Amino acid sequence: MEYRSLGRTGMQVSPLCLGAMMFGAWGEPDHDESVRIIHRALDAGVNFIDTADVYSQGESEIIVGKALADGRRDDVILATKFHGQMGVASDAPMGTKGDPNSQGNSRRWIIREVENSLRRLNTDWIDLYQVHRPSPDTDLEETLSALTDLQRQGKIRAFGCSTFPAHQIVEAQWVSQRRALGRFVTEQPPYSMLVRGIEADLLPVAQQYGMGVIPWSPLAGGWLSGKYRKGQDTPESTRANRLPQRYDLSLPENQRKFEAADKLGALADDAGLSLVHLAIAFVLAHPGVTAPIIGPRTMEQLESQLGAAEVTLSADVLDRIDEIVPPGSTFSRADSGYLPPALTDPAQRRR
Repeated sequence: MEYRSLGRTGMQVSPLCLGAMMFGAWGEPDHDESVRIIHRALDAGVNFIDTADVYSQGESEIIVGKALADGRRDDVILATKFHGQMGVASDAPMGTKGDPNSQGNSRRWIIREVENSLRRLNTDWIDLYQVHRPSPDTDLEETLSALTDLQRQGKIRAFGCSTFPAHQIVEAQWVSQRRALGRFVTEQPPYSMLVRGIEADLLPVAQQYGMGVIPWSPLAGGWLSGKYRKGQDTPESTRANRLPQRYDLSLPENQRKFEAADKLGALADDAGLSLVHLAIAFVLAHPGVTAPIIGPRTMEQLESQLGAAEVTLSADVLDRIDEIVPPGSTFSRADSGYLPPALTDPAQRRR
């Protein structure tokens, strides 16, 4: 593979990043099989792995640590994330609450949780430590200061953010400069042919600040896997059961996604490509993108995605994609990954 610069960090990463969310109880519970999938990706030239503390409540990090325990750690750019609540199982009854301080972007939690991630990953350092989501009740200076201290201690090499609005990225850059702190060097947003909202503001902002961009869900949560086509049975999946607002075809926005996915599938057929390759190659084609995150659950899914890094889309194909889904368009707010309190809390919109 041809490697790409991860922002201005000086680190070189493969054009595909292996996402580890589906390793563990949320996806593939067999640790040995998950390790085999990771090793296959590494053997194919992938040198970039992304996980998070909350993926299967730490189990994903443990699996990644096992996969890198055979002497491969030095050759991998290893990324993980913090923010989500720990100590509450994914299958716990709704409303179950854990320690309110075992989550968020506070110095207290960051300093504690990085040690937990280092232990689970069986490593002495993390190459890229990311804030998984914004935290409206935590000052950005609090978060950036704690991350800067960890960087100076050598526990992390660089830090970034995930699913942050463009205006908060600008504010974070300002705080870093004004307070002489380290800065976010990467952003990890949702981006696909069906979720293009970041083209309007976030990608230009990231490019302006020289940030690496590591998009998640280039297959739009499975909508661009080739399984959502007219004349085919609608696929059943655990993800669809967990997130009905993103998959329920009775909702108008999801019906529009289905129509677009079918048209994009036909375009892929005309171009002689799988829809999976078309979808990933589209994300790779944006000049602001460093490496999309592929998140296979099975070896078959991994094999179907690896070859996408070698696909180059013509201008005609890209133009046809723009006709089906106009630039900057996102069909459903549920696909945005993060909605600020200004949208979710009615009290913030009413005097």
